[in-house]
Amino acid sequence: MTNVLKRFESITRRAFEYTSAPAQEESTGVHPFDERNMHPDIASLTQKLFDDAHYAQATFEAYKYVDKKVAKLAGVSDTGVKLMMRAFNEKSPLVKLNALSSISETDEQEGYKFIFSGSVMAIRNPRGHEPNMKETPTECLDHLSLASMLLRRIEKSPWV
Repeated sequence: MTNVLKRFESITRRAFEYTSAPAQEESTGVHPFDERNMHPDIASLTQKLFDDAHYAQATFEAYKYVDKKVAKLAGVSDTGVKLMMRAFNEKSPLVKLNALSSISETDEQEGYKFIFSGSVMAIRNPRGHEPNMKETPTECLDHLSLASMLLRRIEKSPWV
């Protein structure tokens, strides 16, 4: 009986997703994660949550993953904004994104410090502290796309 209820819930959530998603996403027949080329780690962690219409939880899980990934690479136990500001500090980074051999490279490092910090503060933190937070499928996809981009930027660095 519980399998029947779980299946019904899944169908109901998907129906809601398709009736609340923009027409363009509905008409392609391609999963939104494939359209947006989600990072494989983000996809494996969040796709079921997304498919079951747990959008805020999917976003929260993705940013917890980004936080843990940065902490591991930095070799520290800090989390959140403190971690990101320390890990990507342009003067003495724990996670170095480029050679830091020009003003442009230093600016890039500093910019990513603020993007990582800002995403943790503005996207992850509210979902970790506010109960029953609501999020649309499009908002979730935007948040997951940003998390994917951040992970890819880390992976692109030869210094990581």
